[in-house]
This record gives sequence, structure tokens and C-alpha cells, in this order.
Amino acid sequence: MALAPDRLDRFARQIIIPEIGGSGQAALLEKHIVVIGLGGIGTPALPYLAGTGIGRLTLVDDGTVEASNLHRQTIYENGDVGRSKAELAAAWVRAFDPLLDAQPKAIRVDGDSVSEAITGADLVLDGTDTFATRLIISDACVAHRIPLLSAAVGRFQGQVGAFRGHLSGEPCYRCFVGDAFDAEDCDSCAEDGMLGAMAGWVGTFAALHAIKALLNGVSDLGNPHWGQIFTLDGLAPAMRAFRLGKDPACRACGSGG
Repeated sequence: MALAPDRLDRFARQIIIPEIGGSGQAALLEKHIVVIGLGGIGTPALPYLAGTGIGRLTLVDDGTVEASNLHRQTIYENGDVGRSKAELAAAWVRAFDPLLDAQPKAIRVDGDSVSEAITGADLVLDGTDTFATRLIISDACVAHRIPLLSAAVGRFQGQVGAFRGHLSGEPCYRCFVGDAFDAEDCDSCAEDGMLGAMAGWVGTFAALHAIKALLNGVSDLGNPHWGQIFTLDGLAPAMRAFRLGKDPACRACGSGG
């Protein structure tokens, strides 16, 4: 795919990075990412996903902007309170780069709607705030054979992990947390509180991880660290990582399914 002169100019600072190059940039323009949850994770990630030139973005959230969101969800403004997050996020992307395809889906992700939300994706970025919803998304990604990037944040702690549980020998998100969190009454991350700058750190780290995952096998950007969890500590500050093993009895991706 040859890049038009205006696209070459826009992404010049990325194209000259040897780990991306012209082939990597062209590939990004053809990729489709689904971002589920346009809150503390999705909104800081979105400007960098769009800025890097990912050509198609499906933006999923059934919520509306609340005043309490604004200290960390900085693509929204005071006048947006009460309006659809999905519609606002898509409008933000279109204003930022009119050549990107940004489609809003103002739907609640559950067992009935999750397939509609993720169909056709090259990667799903999950920034939702309950374990029950994350597990629904993870199970659907395994079933549809779509890689998943899962991110969470609360107070001064965050975590980001990339999963390809549909592949033999690789874990899924359910291998990580197990079956105990499927109930709808699981605690929400919102109940713990959140520092806005911490959400920004986790969201932008997730965006970097997403770019690596989308370019895996296309360019030399690097290893997306499948099956590895990164924990981010804003107080230390520090980052740690550990690798997961596939749970053979996992009901989503193992023999228990």
C-alpha cells in the first residue's frame, strides 16, 4: 500500500523509526481495533491509537459523560455532561483525523451483544471496569479468535496484559482471574477511586502495547508480550511483569470449555 503525500507528512516522525517504517505505517492504516470502555483507560489510549494512524476504530460504551469523569477522561468537556461517550469519542477521532474510520457503538456489552461489538477486529482493547464484563469480552475473543488487550486501573495501581487464548499453549484472561468473578455484583474499579494521571499512564501504556500487538509479525517494533501481565505502581513508582501459564481446565480456552 502506497501512502499518499499528506499521510506521509502526517506520520513522518513514526515512519523514520526503523521498528515501524513505511510497511508498518501502511499496515496500521489497514488495522481495525475495537475499544470497549471509553472511560479512564479508553480515553487516554484513544488519542494515541488515532494519532498512530490505526485506520478503523470501533468505539463501544453505553454510558454518558458525568462530571466526575472529567478529571481523567480528558477528551470530554464540561458541556458534554449527559451526552453519549461513544458518539463523542467517535466525533473526537473524526475531528482529529477525518481519514480515520471511527464508528460508535452505544451498546452495553453483555453475553448477547459482545459478538456484535467485536466482529471483524484485529485487536480488542478492553478498558471496562468490572470483572464480569471483562470475562464476557475475554471469552468472546477466544471464541472469535481475536487477540485481547486488557487494562485496568484504580487509585495508584494499574495492570495491562495481552492475551491470545485461542492459540494452543497461550492463556486467556480467564486463566488469569478464574471463574469467581462472573457474577454481575462484583465490585467495580470505580469504587476504589482513581487518580487522573494514573489513568493516563495506564491508558497510554495500553496504547503502546496495542500498537505492538497490531504490528506483530509486520514490523520490528517488538514483542507484544502475549500472556504477560504488567503491573504499574504509581506510588513507588515501578513496573513489574510476570508471565501466565495456560490453565488446562479453563472453561474458555482449555479442556474445561
